[in-house]
Amino acid sequence: MVIFEKTKLFPSNEKFSMVDQMRRSSRSVCANLAEAWRKRRYRAAFIAKLNDAESEACETQVWLDFAVRCGYLNSDERDELYNEYEIIMKQIVKMIGKVDKWILPVKR
Repeated sequence: MVIFEKTKLFPSNEKFSMVDQMRRSSRSVCANLAEAWRKRRYRAAFIAKLNDAESEACETQVWLDFAVRCGYLNSDERDELYNEYEIIMKQIVKMIGKVDKWILPVKR
């Protein structure tokens, strides 16, 4: 939601490019985590969705870098958000590393 609020201040000519991409990738992190959670009966599907969430978080970091270079965010704003995504990605990697802890048993 912070990215949503910050991108409201970006120039209107970025509405259909950077703003759209940043909002899409940042929202996709949460959506992919939700999908992963619902698919935790299936190891491969669970890991795939966690990988998707990690990739979207990394993409969001790239857009944050572009926003600074274009002058739409200052370095402190970028660093705060970037670091939050680092924490999220570390948590996702830990979940993948201990995937069996999260998988639900399949009822037969």
